[in-house]
Amino acid sequence: MTIAPREHWEQLFQTLKIEGRAFVDGQYCASVSGDTFDCSSPVDGRQLVQVASCDSADAESAVAAARRSFDSGVWAQQAPAQRKRVLIAFADLLLANAEELALLETLDMGKPIADSLNIDIPAAANAIRWHAEAVDKIYDEVAATASDQLGLVTREPVGVVAAIVPWNFPLMMACWKLGPALATGNSVILKPSEKSPLTAIRVAQLALDAGIPAGVLNVLPGYGHTVGKALALHMDVDTLVFTGSTRIAKQLMVYAGESNMKRVWLEAGGKSPNIVFADAPDLQAAADAAAAAIAFNQGEVCIAGSRLLVERSIKERFLPMVVEALKAWKPGHALDPDTRVGALVDSTQLDTVLGYIAAGKADGATLLTGGERVLEDTCGVYVQPAIFDGVTNAMRIAREEIFGPVLSVITFDSAEEAIAIANDSPFGLAAAVWTSDISRAHKSARALPAGSVWVNQYDGGDMTAPFGGFKQSGNGRDKSLHAFDKYTELKATWIKL
Repeated sequence: MTIAPREHWEQLFQTLKIEGRAFVDGQYCASVSGDTFDCSSPVDGRQLVQVASCDSADAESAVAAARRSFDSGVWAQQAPAQRKRVLIAFADLLLANAEELALLETLDMGKPIADSLNIDIPAAANAIRWHAEAVDKIYDEVAATASDQLGLVTREPVGVVAAIVPWNFPLMMACWKLGPALATGNSVILKPSEKSPLTAIRVAQLALDAGIPAGVLNVLPGYGHTVGKALALHMDVDTLVFTGSTRIAKQLMVYAGESNMKRVWLEAGGKSPNIVFADAPDLQAAADAAAAAIAFNQGEVCIAGSRLLVERSIKERFLPMVVEALKAWKPGHALDPDTRVGALVDSTQLDTVLGYIAAGKADGATLLTGGERVLEDTCGVYVQPAIFDGVTNAMRIAREEIFGPVLSVITFDSAEEAIAIANDSPFGLAAAVWTSDISRAHKSARALPAGSVWVNQYDGGDMTAPFGGFKQSGNGRDKSLHAFDKYTELKATWIKL
């Protein structure tokens, strides 16, 4: 899609009435306490809106509304085909309001307007539409029982779902949860990140306009240690789904155990290896993909290919190609249509990224390009993507999730060493292998404990395949038919004939 010039987006901004209140039981409302927090743009520092700072009192109100709507059957007891029709209308409204949502997304968290408009909003609508289209094609089962018994195996909605979503893909991640949760008849409390809450707040009204009943979708902006914790500890939340850091994921598991043993499904951190063997079929394609894997979305991606493992025999030829490819990812004002790298989400994240760059230098790695703050005159939060050579897997930049555009290059001499380095990580979210040897590709993919493995590409996929992690990258899966498992319970009913 052709992206309008910056002037268009500035004019659109002047017409926006940005909503910052919570959404509970079908209407916008202030937080119970009346507290708010400031929402400003990392793009250029402009003030956007005061956002409701929800806490445990708001959680009580939203959970009560969700429970009433679920128990009433106003949504859960509708035929799947009817829920499908409503959710498709919701997806259509997301696309009909794509420019507004894209502008909110870019101003709120800093990503380029081209990505918000061409990637995030269509992907969010597709997640709603895909699960809506699928839900009335999932059948229950009849168990293989004795002739005098009838054993029915049915799926039922879990009930009240709390969905805590991250700031890097705010609307898309929300819809990865909302699509299967709503399609299967649950009622949801959505807790967006305090760093990027605006699209979640806006789409609550669009869901209501599409025909989703009041109380079925509620949105509580606020901080994790207040409203997020309250939802995780709430005795009337049946399932908690989360995308975010491994540290918070572990804490949510504790809260679930301290409360009602609610189901907890987690998509957490990553430190994904991108392995390039000497027989890679196209080194230029591998170099371009390596740059995109760390620079796209400012590196604020859980599956960022932040560890580039390069076979020693091609490193002298291949590494300059990666450096040149990464230089093409230049930061620019996020509302400019040609910008490829936008702003980091806030100054805190900038300090984190710059801190890791300093740590890489201190540990002895060699900074080949980038790594400095740029475009300070915009009052925005921008950093030039960086690449380090001479990295070992023991360095912090190779072990810890940075969530920024910092690429670590590690050299290997054999396939066995490459796999050992790749697997020497607490995370297991994604990995990639570049080789012309199909046997090596298949054996490597099998040997990598990661939820997604790509061969001769990076970050391919669509809604048809599941997404999630091994090890400390989480449990459960978003996307695909497997996502329904998180939002349904299996019931066995035995009937004596």
